[in-house]
Amino acid sequence: QVQLVESGGGLVQPGGSLQLSCAASGGTFSSYAMGWFRQAPGKERERLAAITSNSAVTYYWGSVKGRFAISIDDAKNTVYLHMDRLKPEDTAVYYCAMTWGDPEKVDEYEYWGRGTQVTVSS
Repeated sequence: QVQLVESGGGLVQPGGSLQLSCAASGGTFSSYAMGWFRQAPGKERERLAAITSNSAVTYYWGSVKGRFAISIDDAKNTVYLHMDRLKPEDTAVYYCAMTWGDPEKVDEYEYWGRGTQVTVSS
């Protein structure tokens, strides 16, 4: 059974940085993609970024372009999300997910982590 576990969330001041990690286990992974999403209270889930294995292709969506960077360590089956210049509106629960399908299609992500809370506040 594939499991995804996020870590690295916490409280950070506006303008600060944070790096999230998501480790995958429970399977043999090849030709996959992993993505980061977030959901704030009262809002819909928002896709942020995705990356294919071997770092072949990256995708970014919405307001995080230029502030967030996704990377992957295939040997560790771990994906990272480095977040810079954080804003209070970035406060949300951040989730990672894995797909063997189209990383641009949210419905094709098969496995999801439980999320990690990121709070941006002074």
